[in-house]
Amino acid sequence: MAEFVMKDLVKKAGLDDDYDIESAATSTEEIGNEVYPPARRKLAEHGIGCKGKTARQMTRADYQRFDLIVGMDQWNMRNMLRICGSDPEGKIKLLMDFTERPGEVADPWYTGNFDATWRDVLEGCTGLLDWLERH
Repeated sequence: MAEFVMKDLVKKAGLDDDYDIESAATSTEEIGNEVYPPARRKLAEHGIGCKGKTARQMTRADYQRFDLIVGMDQWNMRNMLRICGSDPEGKIKLLMDFTERPGEVADPWYTGNFDATWRDVLEGCTGLLDWLERH
């Protein structure tokens, strides 16, 4: 969800040419799968599409390719550090750390609460875009 929310915010701000936004899995369970149907529905409720997206595995090369790598929870953070080997440039961050409510994005895989996840992702992406534009 965060990839598409961030792309939507960037587009609405007229900044689409300034950012390369991609999501990648830190585990292998969903590789090749489309966006989870309830997540697709939640995005569609807000006029955001995600057609054609399939999950890909994060790789060590992503660390050099991207200026910032953002995780949703501590499990993501551990996996990203394992995949990248380390974080010498301080590129790996939690999304909610760009908000007034640092911590983890509510995980709908376990809670089924896509409304809470939507709120967290929107708040996190809004805070992230604000931070990026200031730095």
